[in-house]
Amino acid sequence: MLLKYVSTRGEAPVLAFDDVLLAGLAEDGGLYVPESWPQFSADELTAMAGLSYVEIAYRVIRPFVAGTIADADLESMIEDTYAGFGHSAVAPMKQIGPNEWLMELFHGPTLAFKDFALQLVGRMFAYVLAARGERVTIVGATSGDTGSAAIEACRDRDNIDVFILFPEGRVSPVQQRQMTTVDSANVHAIAVDGTFDDCQDLVKAMFNDSQFRTEHNLSAVNSINWARVMVQIVYYFAAAVRLGAPQRPVSFAVPTGNFGNVLAGWAAWKCGLPIDRLVIGTNSNDILYRFFETGEMKMAGVAPTLSPSMDIQVSSNFERLLFDMLEGDGAAVRNWIDEFRETGAVSVDDARLAAAREKFDAARLDDDGTQRVIREIYDTTGELLDPHSAIGVDAARQCRGDQAVPMISLATAHPAKFPDAVQTATGVHPALPDRIAWLFDRDEKFATLPNDIAAVQDFVRKVTGGHA
Repeated sequence: MLLKYVSTRGEAPVLAFDDVLLAGLAEDGGLYVPESWPQFSADELTAMAGLSYVEIAYRVIRPFVAGTIADADLESMIEDTYAGFGHSAVAPMKQIGPNEWLMELFHGPTLAFKDFALQLVGRMFAYVLAARGERVTIVGATSGDTGSAAIEACRDRDNIDVFILFPEGRVSPVQQRQMTTVDSANVHAIAVDGTFDDCQDLVKAMFNDSQFRTEHNLSAVNSINWARVMVQIVYYFAAAVRLGAPQRPVSFAVPTGNFGNVLAGWAAWKCGLPIDRLVIGTNSNDILYRFFETGEMKMAGVAPTLSPSMDIQVSSNFERLLFDMLEGDGAAVRNWIDEFRETGAVSVDDARLAAAREKFDAARLDDDGTQRVIREIYDTTGELLDPHSAIGVDAARQCRGDQAVPMISLATAHPAKFPDAVQTATGVHPALPDRIAWLFDRDEKFATLPNDIAAVQDFVRKVTGGHA
């Protein structure tokens, strides 16, 4: 059965997966979501117990792409993707407390959870483009980890040019160098004088310029692209069946910035995975925490923190949840988003908030608290957490419900990506894994541009020779 995808704003063509992959953002400015959710029965979930991560990934992803990627090719791509990870379990789990678990999602090539999706999505791009004889220009915004993961996934591919925008001075030195030391002709890192939200707005502006989008055959690899969220669904299934699903439910805590990672958990629940709670962890840029407390989405300034990947006020993937909250009414979604953009504040009614809170909890933690948690976890377990993962663990503990339900915190980045914060908290300097120990020995290569759409578009035109 060929699964179709619809835009959250209701005015773009209904597409199959391969078209959604290449489109990234829908033509009406919305985000693509499945027209219906594949369902996994209790028997199918039980059958996943004991399978490898690769085998689970194939079973979970296949219904989303069937009819657009051949089964054998999908299986081969998945095997190739996770063979390059630095741990045989791919997403190993460690117990850190009574029925409390940490799932390590940082064993990919760039040491962050983004590798799980992007290493496979890069292969999917190459597969579909080769079949069509096409070339794309990928443009993306990053608050730190997506950029390096996208670059690593797309570097040296013959049919892809990739441009990644990051906020100048607002990513960690390791994150920056993972983007700027890549010596590949098709890779272009751009430091923007602004915040991540500014970078994200520039990317959306390029997509919304229909002439520019067509001329350069634009595509996206950040989590506005459904493929990113789809592949991240897998590790929720893998963790849950390891801890007894479907015979018992599980809960997850997720450090959250652009809402894509926790949305993948919500999608897993929509597909039949027995998830009790999804806990959102935010830093002092706490717009999501405030929404789930009050029902009001209200923008505030972005303050730099020890967890820069979460220094966000406009969480793009929230639109996918909103589409569900508004019963699939694309016009209502557009009106809600437009009002938010115009006024900086918008709300949902009490009934819709109550429905969302049946599945979601939220907690926040400032920098002092983040360092406290890093230190406490190290003292009690010997594990080093990066600042983002520490926020997830604290959120799990703040919002812990039924103690009999396993709580799984997502460790989203290797501690060596944020060594200063970790060392300040614990006195231990986390070393980079041997496979990227050279990172600070190579020269950087990147452009610095103002927060101006014309300047960015001119740079893309110059690099690509004016067209894709």
